[in-house]
Amino acid sequence: MNKFTAMLQEEYDVHPVQIQSKQGGWASLAFEIKAGKAVYFLKVYEKNRASTPKLTALIDQYVPIVEWIEHNSNLKGRIPVPMQTKEGYYKCDDEENIYLLYPFINGKTIGEQDLTEQQTEELAHIIAALHSFGEEIPFPTGALTEDFEVPFIRELEKVLDYSEEHVPKELHLFLHENQERINKWITNVKELSTKLKSASLNRVLCHTDLHHWNLMQAENLLVIDWEGLKLAPAEADMMFLTSEPYFKKFMEIYRKYHKNYHINKDALTFYQLKRKLEDIWEFTEQLLYEELSTKDKDEIIGYLKELTDLEN
Repeated sequence: MNKFTAMLQEEYDVHPVQIQSKQGGWASLAFEIKAGKAVYFLKVYEKNRASTPKLTALIDQYVPIVEWIEHNSNLKGRIPVPMQTKEGYYKCDDEENIYLLYPFINGKTIGEQDLTEQQTEELAHIIAALHSFGEEIPFPTGALTEDFEVPFIRELEKVLDYSEEHVPKELHLFLHENQERINKWITNVKELSTKLKSASLNRVLCHTDLHHWNLMQAENLLVIDWEGLKLAPAEADMMFLTSEPYFKKFMEIYRKYHKNYHINKDALTFYQLKRKLEDIWEFTEQLLYEELSTKDKDEIIGYLKELTDLEN
């Protein structure tokens, strides 16, 4: 019996007749599950991945909020919500993996495509509605509230100081070539972190990972992958949009909901730099701690070079 079959039967009372691998994301695997007339989507986080603890630690905190938003706003059908197990949990796990099960959505991620005008309008309505929720939501939000800490920076700084024999050759070469640039970004993000901690900033619910691979076109446009849900300044989402050709149109609609909103440049720069450094750290973690093929290593070094390209 397939290990997924046993898990699905035991935890969800779902009896698969077909399990098909789908294109997963950067940090998880994906499977389409057919069980009688029902179809499901299984998201699988592998426990041996360096990224998994961070992405799964707050499932029990963020999923109830996502479900509540889906039921208490005009975002119904715009946000996928994991199903509960027979015991009432939003996730289950075994020795190797952590699982989330969803009703299957027949759609396609936007990915490398540009947004159409209609999709831009839909996205603006979705994010404006999301940002209408703040600290008043009926859930504990302590673990999800932005504190402007950047704990991964300490680990990244350590690796930047490692001698050559302690890191893979390809990684050492990359870090050596880009150390000055990365250190400058670290200094800037630390300064902004200190400044923003004492600033009076409005916090709203933010997705915090609004790239086009997390947008899906089905009957409607959906925003998927809510692991990063946070109570944060709106710039935590705006950082993904400001350089897009559709940003002006997006803001025209967004400001119908949030008339007094103006971008805080310090917060925007903080999130842009933090994201760049966080991506560098996560790729570095992969090279340091995961067993990778030569092809995977070359691909990751390519991503790292893109992140440190001066034009980005």
